[in-house]
Amino acid sequence: QVQLQESGGGLVQAGGSLRLSCKVSRSILLGNTIAWYRQPPGKGRELVATILRTGQTSVEDPVKGRFTISRDVAANTIYLEMNDLKPEDTGLYDCNTKPPTRPWWGQGTQVTVSS
Repeated sequence: QVQLQESGGGLVQAGGSLRLSCKVSRSILLGNTIAWYRQPPGKGRELVATILRTGQTSVEDPVKGRFTISRDVAANTIYLEMNDLKPEDTGLYDCNTKPPTRPWWGQGTQVTVSS
């Protein structure tokens, strides 16, 4: 059973925007810190943004001021709003708990930013 399911990726020009969605079961959403991660081509997975059970959020320095993480509890969904996208934002984006729960890594959603 899929616990977290990502969607919303695509191809966008530099300076554009995308909104990613992570559908997650209610118990996981309310019982865990949830994070967005990304894996650029040829590199390791890195943390992008985090949302605590309380709803408090944080984003990592490379995306600060451009990305926003939020949640809709009624919709069981975590969002990642990405603005002013840069080619270096290209990668496979995943959501998972923080720290990540290994069996819950999904297929992710690909974001490609062209220059």
